[in-house]
Amino acid sequence: MKINLANAVAAAAVAVALCLPVYAADVPRESQVERNSERVMPFSMEATMHVFKPTPTGGVQTVMVHNGDARQVLLVRSHVRKEAQAFARGDFTDPASIHGGAMPGLQAMHAGAKRIAVRYSEMQNGAAITYTTNDPSLVSALHAWFKAQVSDHGSHATMKM
Repeated sequence: MKINLANAVAAAAVAVALCLPVYAADVPRESQVERNSERVMPFSMEATMHVFKPTPTGGVQTVMVHNGDARQVLLVRSHVRKEAQAFARGDFTDPASIHGGAMPGLQAMHAGAKRIAVRYSEMQNGAAITYTTNDPSLVSALHAWFKAQVSDHGSHATMKM
C-alpha cells in the first residue's frame, strides 16, 4: 500500500487542529491557577511536586521539593502545617481562592469537616497531610478534590494510586 505524503501530512494537521481548542481552553485555567497559587503558597511551584494519593478512608496530600533545597523545604512545611490546621477547622479558604469555590468535593469537605481527621507530618524534602474519615461520601469528596487539584495544577501535581 502506497501512502501519499501530502495526504498524510494534511490528515496529521487536521488531527492536531482538532486537539488544539481543547488544549487552548486548558492553558488559561492552568495559568490562572498557577498565578493564584503564587499568591497563596510561599514556595516555588516549579521547585515542588504536589502528590495526591487516594486511600480507602480518604487520602494523603504531599508536597515535595525536587532538589531538597532547605529554604524551599522550610517554606513547604510551614505552609502545609498552616493548611492542615485550617482544614481541620473546616477552613478551605486557600484552596477555594486558588481553584474557585465550586471546586469538586470542597463544599462537602467544608460541611463534613468534623468527620474528617486531618494530620500533618514532615517527610524528607517536604510535608504531608493525611485525611481520614469513615464517611463514604466524604471519602468520595476527598477523591474528587484530589482529582480536581491534579487537573488544575498540571505538571506541578500528580495522582499516585
